[in-house]
Amino acid sequence: MQPEHITVIVPTKNEARNIHGFLRSLPAWLPLVVVDASDDVTPDLVRLFRPENTLLLRHPGSVTAARQFGAAHAHTDWLLFTDADVAFPPDYFERLRTRPDCDLLYGPKRSQLGYRAYYRAFSTGQHLLQTMGIPAATGSNLLIRRDAFSDIGGFDLRLACNEDSELAWRAKRHGYRVRFAPDAIVYERDHRRLQSGALRKTVHSLARCALLFSGLMPETWRRSDWGYWAPDIRHS
Repeated sequence: MQPEHITVIVPTKNEARNIHGFLRSLPAWLPLVVVDASDDVTPDLVRLFRPENTLLLRHPGSVTAARQFGAAHAHTDWLLFTDADVAFPPDYFERLRTRPDCDLLYGPKRSQLGYRAYYRAFSTGQHLLQTMGIPAATGSNLLIRRDAFSDIGGFDLRLACNEDSELAWRAKRHGYRVRFAPDAIVYERDHRRLQSGALRKTVHSLARCALLFSGLMPETWRRSDWGYWAPDIRHS
């Protein structure tokens, strides 16, 4: 995989406290698509701190719709979906050159500050599920070939969250090669959702993913986030 063939796609909504650190972690030459729904200064900060190789778009819809909208404006062979509250380590993109050939690649999310044990346990779970044939991708660290993304129809726009895991499952079911890269790490910098309750977050994710993966998720539940995007968590 060649880093020069990647476009980074990030949805933003009131990420003024996080966006500078995120932008600073990206190589200046890397194409970036920012899909913004903010009513704070986030877009101004994007223009200030990354005026080159950045496409800033306005889209007021869901996170899932924002990811899909951003993908439609990318033209490279690979799409890297991520979030504005993470940072990439300096060697992240160079490491991708040594990755085995695949169609979808996802890596873990860790923390350099608080909640280190939580993120280590989560990435261990990702690795275990992958060995069982169940991709456990997150939208913070998900690469997919653009042609594969288009072929499977992109994200399920009915989903308010867990669209990342569902995309990986669908890619695998379509016969695409899905890989987990334990050393392709990104670092979480904003722990508000965990601060509101690590157990609550874990149960929420496990319950929704189990229903989605098994095909038992009622249609009316797909558009509900079950409180995942609580206002005090989503906004800065």
